[in-house]
Amino acid sequence: MTEIIHTFQQFFQRRPAVIAQAPGRLEILGNHTDYNQGLVLSCAVEQHTSVAAAPAADRNTCRIKDYRDDSEASFALDQLDHPNPGEWVNYLKGVIWELNQRGISVDAVDVVLNSTVPLSAGMSSSAALEVGFGFALKELFDIDLDKTEWAKVGQGVENRYLGVSTGLLDQFSSIYGARDALIMSDFRINQVVKTVKLPPGYVFIVANSMEKHDLVDSEYNVRRRDCESAAAKLRAADGSIRALRDVSMARLEADKGLLTRREYLHARHIVGEGERVLKGVAYLEQGDIEAFGQLLFESHESSRVNFENSTRRLDYLVELAKSIPGCLGARLSGGGFGGITIHLVEAGQAELYGRRLAAAFKLQTGDEPQIIKCAIGGGATAKKIKSIMQKPDTRRK
Repeated sequence: MTEIIHTFQQFFQRRPAVIAQAPGRLEILGNHTDYNQGLVLSCAVEQHTSVAAAPAADRNTCRIKDYRDDSEASFALDQLDHPNPGEWVNYLKGVIWELNQRGISVDAVDVVLNSTVPLSAGMSSSAALEVGFGFALKELFDIDLDKTEWAKVGQGVENRYLGVSTGLLDQFSSIYGARDALIMSDFRINQVVKTVKLPPGYVFIVANSMEKHDLVDSEYNVRRRDCESAAAKLRAADGSIRALRDVSMARLEADKGLLTRREYLHARHIVGEGERVLKGVAYLEQGDIEAFGQLLFESHESSRVNFENSTRRLDYLVELAKSIPGCLGARLSGGGFGGITIHLVEAGQAELYGRRLAAAFKLQTGDEPQIIKCAIGGGATAKKIKSIMQKPDTRRK
């Protein structure tokens, strides 16, 4: 944080008023279940986005300095109605737009950003940006919203401002993350219902396939429509079904004739993921890490065959995981269609595992994958600068 404060001082010639940080996330089990009112097992990571901010001299123009690439951007508060295609600053504009929709007005701000969350990789750099910026505004303007509503602000940026039909998982994980623990979120009631510790001696290795996914241009929205259509058709046979969350595998198999083949396969993935989340929590609570790891492999196979949101590169990374010692399970994580795989690895073999995985992947594809050892971090935070400044030393010299 000292670095981002210094950058703000250099660029804007004054100290920031607030700093905030929001982590990226890993989806551990529960792929695409959030918008089906289901359960997800996830965690925040120590990679995070940092935001330093202060009120701007021009109350209508926000200025942003991006520490990552030394770029600059700006936007006017009276020109928020339409995002500019392809610009990352849309995520910041969208946060203010979402606040405006709730009757909350803010003045323009000067902002410096930094982030260690990989872009377009499946660790939810966008949610980390939305949440970090939102939490900075919360402190700066004393905005009284609870954590779940802040998650909905971030989701609204994706859904209503940018047109991507995402669920709440990314923002929930960034806000509610618990250090050294996985969180199980229930997206029917929008609450974290359980935390579960990962046994000591194991870590998650993230392997970035270097195949960027763009959910706006992908088939993400198609998958959501298929899931909603399948739930509606199954509801006609059983009125108690509100979403795929309510469908058992037995019910799905019995009524699959009501669905198109694509709807059936996509629904099968969602129903199976819900079951795997519950099994995964039970295995961790029992200390059965091997069985838990096997669920990761099963989840990826369902993504590959049923949900069709994997790619050749993601499949290859998971296949490599089965042949390199030290790995208990692996799967794609996040929206899919590129991005990352996560690998549950014995901590003592993590460094060697990462090197071997990278070497084999480069031999096959010609590209060097980004390998990240992920510690499980806490949720988003924000503080006014005065509360974190070192108090003056009043001791007698």
